[in-house]
Amino acid sequence: MPNASNAGAVRSDWSRDEVEALFALPFNELLFRAHGVHRAHFDPTEVQVSTLLSIKTGACPEDCKYCPQSTRYDTGLEPEKLLEVERVLDSARAARAAGSSRFCMGAAWRSPKDRDLPLLTAMIRGVKDLGMETCMTLGMLSAGQAGALAEAGLDYYNHNIDTSPEFYPEIVSTRCFQQRLDTLANVREAGMKVCCGGIVGMGEGREDRAGLLLALATMPEHPESVPINLLVRVPGTPLEEQPDLDPFEFVRAIAVARILMPASHVRLSAGRESMSDELQALAFFAGANSIFYGEKLLTTANPESERDMQLFRRLGLRPQKRAPAPDRAAARPVAANALFYDAATA
Repeated sequence: MPNASNAGAVRSDWSRDEVEALFALPFNELLFRAHGVHRAHFDPTEVQVSTLLSIKTGACPEDCKYCPQSTRYDTGLEPEKLLEVERVLDSARAARAAGSSRFCMGAAWRSPKDRDLPLLTAMIRGVKDLGMETCMTLGMLSAGQAGALAEAGLDYYNHNIDTSPEFYPEIVSTRCFQQRLDTLANVREAGMKVCCGGIVGMGEGREDRAGLLLALATMPEHPESVPINLLVRVPGTPLEEQPDLDPFEFVRAIAVARILMPASHVRLSAGRESMSDELQALAFFAGANSIFYGEKLLTTANPESERDMQLFRRLGLRPQKRAPAPDRAAARPVAANALFYDAATA
């Protein structure tokens, strides 16, 4: 257990006993410690605001039990082709106007094909020219693909590990835990920042939530962004009947993530649509300082933008400042007339 002299220090040598001891603390004691660590590293009144756009939807061959985009489950989702570059940039412009500082682009692939890279890199350059941070989640990456995305200027790559190594086989069988770590290693080697977290409420025990956070916090370099997703129970997926997770257990996961990874942004991600304002307020106090903003999160609902801003005003929070937009005259040309590429069967 960290003591007063090292509380808030950035470490990668956490033990399982330490993490499980944090989870076992009385709730108010855990929140007190987490909030102190949060204040030591961040302005507690600021929340980083991101927007997430699905740039290629559905037809994924993986069998992740939580995901409506898998071809293995009948969720009524209609597959969509890879979007045109200009359509993506229109969405990025709208997100920036609404206050987002980071634009995240997600494609439902096991991994991208090399032939997809020209359109993907055009999207990255176009969003960068709007003065926004860029993030993509495209599945597994080879070292060469990671290098190409980094060369285009991608700031963050998202690749979640989902859950603990022990519980992982209960959720995914089409790729192993080590393959996720291999992609993260390729991303780091290419010089990009890492966005990596997991999902809680999938039937795992507290020991698995501890294992998830331990795996993240013992990486040689902590993910700069750590999304903590609350399971969205989508009809047609194997987890559609999963019982609700105790809300206090969710807040515990946020608080422990903040203590273990004090300099990382901890994001309230999927599941916010079902969270009360009071639950979100507790999560912000516990150290969450990033959200996805907008009415849709890939294929599932997200709180309306105005509801988020009303909550921010009630709590005295404000969006983290974004970088100023560059001179449009100096912006790089983007292949705005790029055609749809049919990647649904790739």
